[in-house]
Amino acid sequence: MASDSTFDVVSKVDSQEVANAMNQAQKEIAQRYDFKGVGAEVDFSGEKILMKANSEERVNAVLDVFQSKLVKRGISLKSLESGEPFASGKEYRIESSIKEGIAQDVAKKINKLIRDEAPKGVKSTIQGDELRVSSKSRDDLQATMALLRDFEEADLQFINFR
Repeated sequence: MASDSTFDVVSKVDSQEVANAMNQAQKEIAQRYDFKGVGAEVDFSGEKILMKANSEERVNAVLDVFQSKLVKRGISLKSLESGEPFASGKEYRIESSIKEGIAQDVAKKINKLIRDEAPKGVKSTIQGDELRVSSKSRDDLQATMALLRDFEEADLQFINFR
């Protein structure tokens, strides 16, 4: 008797890689000529990542430097959630956060996508902040993985393929 094959769909980010990207961005901002004297910096502020500079253009440039460091470290920008620049006293700030786990509404969209477009024998269930996908055919599961790689709303990884 053949048992079901399964895999889990998760959205996780390596926090050490985020810290490394943050350190690289801090070094580049400290060295670059166009950031001299504008109060540009990027720091952790609790769970948030806080970028500061004295003008809206400079704080957007700080965000751009940080995003490029994340990409070089292999972290998808789908995991970074950034707000709009806002004035705080004499400086502008952007607060960002790293998204971990699959939100309930996104999990429902993934579930619907699997139901509508994946091969017929594939089933998925939501388990907290991840999804378990199962099928009798491993080929159907691999086709489902290929379908989910194009999903735009979250950075997805596939683990526990059995």
